[in-house]
Amino acid sequence: MNSESQVDKTRLPRHIAVIMDGNGRWAKAKGQPRVFGHKNGVKAVREISEASAELGIEYVTLYAFSTENWNRPKLEVNALMTLLVETVRREIATMNKNNIRLNAIGELDKLPGKSFKALLDGIEETKNNSRMTLTLALNYSARWEIVEAAKRLSKDVKDEKVQTENINEEIFSQYLSTHNMPDPELMIRTSGEQRISNYLLWQMAYTEFCFLDIFWPDFTREHLYKAIIDFQSRERRFGKTSEQIIS
Repeated sequence: MNSESQVDKTRLPRHIAVIMDGNGRWAKAKGQPRVFGHKNGVKAVREISEASAELGIEYVTLYAFSTENWNRPKLEVNALMTLLVETVRREIATMNKNNIRLNAIGELDKLPGKSFKALLDGIEETKNNSRMTLTLALNYSARWEIVEAAKRLSKDVKDEKVQTENINEEIFSQYLSTHNMPDPELMIRTSGEQRISNYLLWQMAYTEFCFLDIFWPDFTREHLYKAIIDFQSRERRFGKTSEQIIS
């Protein structure tokens, strides 16, 4: 039975963050090289993107490549970068058809030239879409993002654009890569691992976590529906008591 009908469309998370984990282990279990898993993971990206847009989710952010991933075997890294170029170019038409805008965060200028160009082209060609924003976290590290935000804020203090005594969480958030989107209410991680791996550390202060015991290539829209249903069953108190929330 499809779980979509059980999703309360009036209480959807505006922003879902995803750690797409398990491509390599999925491939290994099938006696295939890790790259085979990454290629099959693209289907799951399409599943979650289209299903989220159809539900009415406004933002989906996918952890596609961390700064630590550069330490993987060179062959795998090169294959991932090639796959990025191919996928972005191939999916632009689908994103435009579904009115999905492509976005990216991370040290993007450190990506290989072809990957960087394909990414910028995709962002440019989908910039007027308004149904949902799909953000790829590429060459991304949350600690890097926070340090960079601190640097930019420090410069603005030095240039007297910001007064030190006025700095608060809201102002600091404006210096983060995600300044133009709400914090994620729900984070989904596949593969059974239960950690957030240097991902959106500032933004996920009050995010609900959903850890799934499946590898990313096996992720379907049904998994998304069930994660949202589970999210909707939780009481989000933000430091308050249950009684305060009810009242």
